[in-house]
Amino acid sequence: MPESAFANIPDKELYIFPSKMPGPLAADRVAGLGAVPVSFTHRMIRIAPISMKHGTVRIMDSTLFPAATTITAALVEVEPGGMRQLHWHPNADEWQYHVAGQARITVFASGGAAQTFDYQAGDVGYVPRSMPHYLENTGKTRVRFLEMFRSPKFEDVPLAQWLAFTPHDLVRAHLKIDESVLAKIPQRKMPVVGF
Repeated sequence: MPESAFANIPDKELYIFPSKMPGPLAADRVAGLGAVPVSFTHRMIRIAPISMKHGTVRIMDSTLFPAATTITAALVEVEPGGMRQLHWHPNADEWQYHVAGQARITVFASGGAAQTFDYQAGDVGYVPRSMPHYLENTGKTRVRFLEMFRSPKFEDVPLAQWLAFTPHDLVRAHLKIDESVLAKIPQRKMPVVGF
C-alpha cells in the first residue's frame, strides 16, 4: 500500500463517536473465510435456570459454552427474604459482580474466623476457594449478581447437600444432629432458600 493510504488516520484514538449503524452480521463476513469452529458467544439468559421460591441460578460453563475452557459463571437472582445457601467451591476462587439490589455476604475461614460484607450494584466481591459463604438479600428488591470462576466447570457444595449425602452416622457422631432432622434435609439442589 502506498503511504498516502494512511494519510487520514486520526491523530487521537476514537472511542465514542457518531457513525452509521451496522447492518446484518452476514454482511460483515469476509468471502473465502470459514466459520470459527467454536462459537464465541452464548446467551446466558436463555439457559434454563435452577428455580426455587426465593430465586434462580443460571450456570454457564464449558459443558454449555465450549469456548469457555478457563472460565465459568453463574447468574444468581435472590428475592427479598431469600439467601444463597451456605456453600463452598472446591475447585476455584469466586469473583462476584453485583448487578442489582443490596446483599450481605458472610465468609468463613478456618479457626472459627468469619467476616461479613455489604454489597450493592456495581460492587465486586471475592471469596477464596473452599471457604464457606452465604449471601442474604438485605433489601426490598431482587439481588442479581454474577459468580465467576477460573475453571472450565462449575462446582459448589451446598451445606444441605453435604449433610444429606454424608453418611448420617458420621454426621450424628460429629455434629450431634438427630436423625429426624437429617432425614428431612432435601437431596435436591436448592442454591437459594428463604430465611
